[in-house]
Amino acid sequence: MAPELSVEDRERVARLAERVRAPLSDRATALAAVTHKSWVNEHRGDGAEDNERLEFLGDAVIDLLVSEYLMTRFPLAREGDLSKLRAAVVDEPGLAGIGRALQLGELLRLGRGEELTGGRDKASVVADAMEAVIAAVFLDGGLAAVHRLIDPFLEEAYARAADGSIDRDFKTQLQEQAQARYRASPRYRVVAELGPDHSKTFEIEVELRGEILGRGSGRSKKDAEQGAAKLAVEALAAMPVEPAPPPVSSPAPEAIPEAGPEPIPEAEPVVVPTPKLRKTRARKAPAVKTPRKAKAGPARKIAAKRVRD
Repeated sequence: MAPELSVEDRERVARLAERVRAPLSDRATALAAVTHKSWVNEHRGDGAEDNERLEFLGDAVIDLLVSEYLMTRFPLAREGDLSKLRAAVVDEPGLAGIGRALQLGELLRLGRGEELTGGRDKASVVADAMEAVIAAVFLDGGLAAVHRLIDPFLEEAYARAADGSIDRDFKTQLQEQAQARYRASPRYRVVAELGPDHSKTFEIEVELRGEILGRGSGRSKKDAEQGAAKLAVEALAAMPVEPAPPPVSSPAPEAIPEAGPEPIPEAEPVVVPTPKLRKTRARKAPAVKTPRKAKAGPARKIAAKRVRD
């Protein structure tokens, strides 16, 4: 049996239900959706549950909804292309953006350590909590309730998928825009590594022409760079377009006079040494052995004696 919710937690669930526009009748599940594992580790005797299991379900639910939309919208797209589009629509920065729009960070139950390291605004924490909240909404009202919650936030991503611009990652977009506008390349720098080795969160800043345009966080450096690049792309879109500096022309190389053909050196005579002949000794012919006379037998001796007589 789930423990009774405190007054503070009941108010927390009520505010969450108002923001997601769903009743969330199972208040224990709704509270678990906004409970980080760091809070559970510090309150082991309270019987609280963190949001990791709900995060697993929410990830599958949002994948299903986005997959259904993409299958309908792009009937001729191949499986690999659809997978790339889905990954771009429901990536960590996108989910964190939905969570921030719902002001989900202020409803989270965090441990002291996570609180001190800025967990309420950390992209990875907010994105995971958003997936857990989606699961709670699904368990409460089914797919229709989830559609009402997330579809307004995904309209821009769906539009970019339709015009073909969403399959390019934000780092590529930033690189292209920086080269086109300033003939310069952005630089990324790790500014913080938070958490234990098995669950690190990286924070990375992106700089262009000496100005920091964005700062992102993620469970990997790649995700953090993508988050920073996304903010930088949005910052560039709000800036006035400056004319790109003219390309630097390098001086023409000095003409080198063509050299005439090199004289062919005379070939030196090649002396072939005469091989030394080895002296050979003549072999003696083998001596021929004469057969020995056979000794006379007894019969021949008797015959000879008769002749004499």
